Amino acid sequence: MDNRNPFQELFNKQRAFQYTVGNTSAADRIKKLKQLRVALENTYKEPVSAPGTLLGSQSYILNEPKGVCLIISPWNYPINLTFGPLVSAIAGGNTVVLKPSEMTPHSSKLMADIIGALFNDCEVALVEGEKETSEALLELPFNHIFFTGSPMVGKLVMKAAAQNLSSVTLELGGKSPVIVHHSANVKKAVKRIVYGKFTNAGQTCIAPDYILIHNSLKEQFIKYFKEEVRAMYSNNPETSSAYSRIVNEKHLNRLQSYLEDVKHNGGTVEYGGKLNPSTCYLEPTLVTNLPDNAVLMQEEIFGPILPVKTYTHIEEAVDYINANEKPLALYLFSKDKTTINFVLKNTRAGGSCVNHVLLHFLNHNLPFGGVNNSGIGKSHGIFGFKEFTNQRSVLHQRTISAVDWLMPPYTNWKQKLVNFSLKWFNVHIKL
Repeated sequence: MDNRNPFQELFNKQRAFQYTVGNTSAADRIKKLKQLRVALENTYKEPVSAPGTLLGSQSYILNEPKGVCLIISPWNYPINLTFGPLVSAIAGGNTVVLKPSEMTPHSSKLMADIIGALFNDCEVALVEGEKETSEALLELPFNHIFFTGSPMVGKLVMKAAAQNLSSVTLELGGKSPVIVHHSANVKKAVKRIVYGKFTNAGQTCIAPDYILIHNSLKEQFIKYFKEEVRAMYSNNPETSSAYSRIVNEKHLNRLQSYLEDVKHNGGTVEYGGKLNPSTCYLEPTLVTNLPDNAVLMQEEIFGPILPVKTYTHIEEAVDYINANEKPLALYLFSKDKTTINFVLKNTRAGGSCVNHVLLHFLNHNLPFGGVNNSGIGKSHGIFGFKEFTNQRSVLHQRTISAVDWLMPPYTNWKQKLVNFSLKWFNVHIKL
């Protein structure tokens, strides 16, 4: 290991301290979590049943800490997506290095102050810096890395983790589709889609990315869209205190280039498109008539632009989704149970809502995460706890073991015992 790495000393401190943290009591860990004002469900030993052949033993799963963990968080929800994984890591009994995004320096400074006041850096430390800081951290042999960000950067994180065989949780993104079936309540669907799409100006990993709507509903959708945007954000969203801004000029320019590509490809801006570079403002925007090779139909948008594509048969919508990478979220608006079952069974996604958007993220009894290109591993609640722990199998032999009777030498008596056991299992256990 190259000792010139600027974070080697911090890593060494946490590695040396990991067993001290790992052996803290549940009460100690709950106390830490209360300081962060979050609740902890704490389960460390899980008894499991054992087959009759292991007579006299007790089996259980020990959720042991993975050790020294790295959490790299993004800019779009900096506090939530930093402290959320931290809760799971602390619950698991780990030491943690946090690396928030450099794009939200004020939030990073606030979190640094909080972490510095509550924790010794041999337990939890927050490191600020640019891209080079993340690269230096990723050189170190962390026991687990939790990354939230784009699929492109996620691949780089996974490649770096592979050098040390570090386990990873990757919460990525992708193009999350919304299907609006002809059986849907269109007005209610539009209201919920507008809410979900323009929360944080579309800078949400599970925001609706594009609409697949039955062609008979397109004009209704456009009409209701305009009404709902005005109802939520007024006739001029730039003056609305409920409407956010784009994080920085770089991302505003990226989104502006998408709108220029709309014109180049003959698309139609049905609503919005207004920008104000001085305040990083981009108006809620609805786009139709785009070809499939347009940038908005190829790249994750991560901004307040919503393209609409029509279909005639539900199979077309499903085929379109399946022709692309598996999304982090898939949303469906429909009253028809057959359609709902068909879509859920014939598509793949990290999570889904039927007749709403975003809300599955809010239920911590549900696992949150993607699949393949949209992520690896799950978080939230017990699922986040398990990401930061190793499920260690433990078998404790308490009395005489049935297996002892079957050790060599293999006599006729032992053969009869085996035959009896097989006969007993065939009678009492139905496969």
